[in-house]
This record gives sequence, structure tokens and C-alpha cells, in this order.
Amino acid sequence: MSSAAQVVPYSRPTVRALIVGQLATVGAFLAVLLLYLGRMAAAGVGPAEMLTGAYDPKDLIPFGMHAANPLYWLYAVVSVLYLVGALLGPPLALVTVAVVARQRDALPRTTRTLLLVGAAGTVLVLVARFTPPLLDMHRWWLD
Repeated sequence: MSSAAQVVPYSRPTVRALIVGQLATVGAFLAVLLLYLGRMAAAGVGPAEMLTGAYDPKDLIPFGMHAANPLYWLYAVVSVLYLVGALLGPPLALVTVAVVARQRDALPRTTRTLLLVGAAGTVLVLVARFTPPLLDMHRWWLD
């Protein structure tokens, strides 16, 4: 039996899942941010007026909220990813950094870069969620 450590090639499905999870949660956050800023600009109001209930995010769904509307399902997916992203962000970033550190030589450069950019984006989005203007956005979205 050899005492040398065996190098196990990285698991491609795991790495793909990490990349997709990070980019999906960051993308959902950016989608909500763009909807918030766009709705505020289109209505010509400020953040305080957005919280009154007159500018509900569910009003942005064309053709109403019902199961036959594909745009409703898109709204639902973005909502779930936005909310779950706050909880999954730190563990995803931690696992990603561990995978990159452990498999540094086995991972291709582009994969390594995508993983690190996703981890950094996830952490930045998590920090941004707790700034006062984005707390207003969060309350608006959860209305």
C-alpha cells in the first residue's frame, strides 16, 4: 500500500452545479434589482413611495398571476432563487473556495475563474442585501 496521496480528478457534475447555483442566485438578485430600479424610474417615484403598496412587483407580470401564464412561472422561479440565494450564498461560496483550493491543478482555468467569480459575486450580493436602499428593495419584493 502506498502512502502517497492519490489525486482524484474533480467531479464535473458537482462543479457545474456549483457554477449554475451561484450564477442563478446572483442573476435572480440582479433581476430583482433591475425590476426595482426600472419600476421606480418608470413611475417617477422614490424608494419611500415604492413601499406604499401602489407599486406591487406582482403587477409587473403581464396577463395576471395564474398557472397558465408562463411569465408567472418565470416570476416564481426568480422569486424563489432570490429568496433562497440569501441562505445558499455563503455555503456555496465556502464550498466553491474549498473545491478550487483542493483541485487547483485539475480544474481548467476558465472553470476556476467561473467558480471564483461566482463565489465573489455571491458574497458581494449577500453584503449588498444589508445596505439600507436594498433593504427597501427586499421589503418591496416581499410585499
